[in-house]
Amino acid sequence: MRPRLLILSLLVVLGLSVLPCAAQTDRVIPGDERTDEYFPLLKGRRIALFSNHTGMVGDKHVLDILVEGGMNVTAIFSPEHGFRGDADAGEKVSGSVDAKTGVPILSLYNGKEKRPSEASMKKFDVLVIDIQDVGLRFYTYYITMCRLMDACAEQGKKVVLLDRPNPNGHYVDGPLLDMRHKSGVGWLPIPIVHGMTLGELARMVNGEHWLPKARTCDLTVIPCLNYTHATRYELPIPPSPNLPNMKSVYLYPSTCLFEGTVVSLGRGTSLPFQVYGHPDMKGCTYSFTPKSMHGAKQPPLLGKLCYGVNLSTKSDEEIAQEGINLNYVIDAYRNLNIGDRFFTSFFELLVGVDYIRTMIKQGCTAEEIKARWQGDVEKFKGQRRKYLLYNEE
Repeated sequence: MRPRLLILSLLVVLGLSVLPCAAQTDRVIPGDERTDEYFPLLKGRRIALFSNHTGMVGDKHVLDILVEGGMNVTAIFSPEHGFRGDADAGEKVSGSVDAKTGVPILSLYNGKEKRPSEASMKKFDVLVIDIQDVGLRFYTYYITMCRLMDACAEQGKKVVLLDRPNPNGHYVDGPLLDMRHKSGVGWLPIPIVHGMTLGELARMVNGEHWLPKARTCDLTVIPCLNYTHATRYELPIPPSPNLPNMKSVYLYPSTCLFEGTVVSLGRGTSLPFQVYGHPDMKGCTYSFTPKSMHGAKQPPLLGKLCYGVNLSTKSDEEIAQEGINLNYVIDAYRNLNIGDRFFTSFFELLVGVDYIRTMIKQGCTAEEIKARWQGDVEKFKGQRRKYLLYNEE
């Protein structure tokens, strides 16, 4: 036996890895694992943490990592769905105390201004952000981040953002938000799918002066390692109750648009954002009945038998190639044949522009509508380039 093969055989017998070094080190390492980079920025400072159930470093929460590392954590800010990630979309979340550490949890989703109070801002010197986003304009975690950045800019507080991969970071799609439709589900002039990590987006918010009164905050981003925008990153923890798996995360840019219609997108079922239907849809063999359940206490069309389409059998590759697929909404619109009653006023807040509803009503195809926003996509890609931390390929 050749010497090299003999050595490899012995390694296998001993249970040691025979993979080359590059293969052993290509795991994506989120920013929160890089304590040697951010602990020195936090020592001796009072720390507020913006995080939720996704802020895990291996089998420990980043809060525990900070406390065990001797950091003085004085407050926790929680986003939509709460610190434990189990509240309904938009549900008011009260403040509380973390049972393990005794650190007070200050909800930003308590029905008030959705930004920290003056009293809350006096509790800390540095804000640490560690939360898993999914890279969409209507996913609200980035909006909370922006509000916190603005409060920190106003009060002279430092922000340290521990970056995480974007599971939809491999493409950019959708129209830029017309700021006349700015809302709690659309806060920045970006496409529906912006393709950036929260760290990159925070850098762009600062660089483009998108905070109120053109303020900028003192921002440090701790980047991920071994990540590019071509990396397919599977989330280890569901980011919110109705995004339970990667199929729902990939379909979300397309099926979330049903939130602005009379059609159910599967809230209150085992396949949220992966099915759609309505009691009056015709010619459909698939059916479901939304029920009250964890994360969807009062889902649309509760208790009504809906006929529709199951998208959960589509491959991830097919969904990725399609990008935003308007055919789902268009097909449901034509099937129900109820004209403008198909839409609600929430539709424009989600899509961010006026022309999509109009073009659907005029009978335009999905391809024709997407062609309308393609110029926006290319313009945004150029605008964002100097803020990117990771290669695009």
